[in-house]
Amino acid sequence: MERPKLEVADVFRRYGGAYREKHGASMSTEQRRVMTAIEVCRTAALGGHLERCDQCGHERNCFNSCRDRHCPKCQSLARAQWIEDRQSELLEVPYYHVVFTVPEEIAAIAYQNKEVVYGLLFRATAETLRTIAADPQHLGAEIGFFAVLHSWGQNLLFHPHLHCVAPGGGLSPDGQRWISCRPGFFLPVRVLSRLFRRLFLESLQRAFDSGKLRFFAALEPLRERVAFARHLAPAKGSEWVVYAKRPFAGPQQVLDYVGRYTHRVAISNNRLVDIEKDQVRFHWKDYRHGDQVKTMTLSADEFIRRFLLHVLPNRFQRIRYYGFLGNRYRQERLDQCRRLLGMQIPAPQTTASPEKDYRDRYEELTGRSLHQCPKCRQGRMLVIEMLPPFPRRLPQLIDSS
Repeated sequence: MERPKLEVADVFRRYGGAYREKHGASMSTEQRRVMTAIEVCRTAALGGHLERCDQCGHERNCFNSCRDRHCPKCQSLARAQWIEDRQSELLEVPYYHVVFTVPEEIAAIAYQNKEVVYGLLFRATAETLRTIAADPQHLGAEIGFFAVLHSWGQNLLFHPHLHCVAPGGGLSPDGQRWISCRPGFFLPVRVLSRLFRRLFLESLQRAFDSGKLRFFAALEPLRERVAFARHLAPAKGSEWVVYAKRPFAGPQQVLDYVGRYTHRVAISNNRLVDIEKDQVRFHWKDYRHGDQVKTMTLSADEFIRRFLLHVLPNRFQRIRYYGFLGNRYRQERLDQCRRLLGMQIPAPQTTASPEKDYRDRYEELTGRSLHQCPKCRQGRMLVIEMLPPFPRRLPQLIDSS
């Protein structure tokens, strides 16, 4: 894959200093850390190694990656590894994709209370899906699914929502039968929406009552119970957006499609058009007008602000597993599902695989070689020298990616 000509890192390196100077007092520790990580990713600041082709003698510097989960350049290997790990968990049934979204009134609170509200979003979504699926009027089964948190829309504004992917069916209450969904139909979205709204708002109220929510700046008045209730009133009376996308064509399509969601960041480098005159232009898809691809122009300051809206709390898990895919009993429950579906049960892995060099792992997972000489295409690049980290001077950094 050809490297993008422009990167989010370029925006941060050119304008990050001015942004910190202007907004530093309001930036979180996580936002500062993410900015720094992206700025120094694959530069001399992180060190690396010097490689030489064993055929033509071509040399290149290979600098280390930051490995931050918000960095657009550091997701391909993690994504490929996740897809491989999920490969063995696929069942030979249709799969469904359901999206849960909160209204604007909740999004405003979520931004100032990310860890608390994101946690409520996961719990309310999981309880909603499992409750409706277990109801004999709908499916009457224990389902399994995973949920992925996204907090952005195509325009980079704050829009928290969960993407949930589930096999089309589940285990009977006694665990002795596989109960399939109706063809092309998972669960009723109107029923999901209303239970999700109730569960979430009840949990949010409990969080407020126990003092777990913080409010500042424009939301500071919400510290008062009456103001908080008034703020949530429109959300209590509106229909919350829960929608089911078209069923996947097959299990393999699940991973090909969802792999693009699991390790996505707010904006990929490929969407950037240009960075000129203190402005950033990028492509975005307008879902309200037939998925038209348009170009948006933001000041560099606003672009950085919007990107940083989506920095996650430290150690927060943005991919979570539920039902028979829950981490604790996943293998045991999946084997039972396979038996009931007449699938072959894979043999357990008895020995741990030896740890491989990241370049070998990358080629194994993606099919693209980091060893092949980019000049002669015949030789193999061999490490001839280790490069220690270089003192960080952002304007002079050389990117080796």
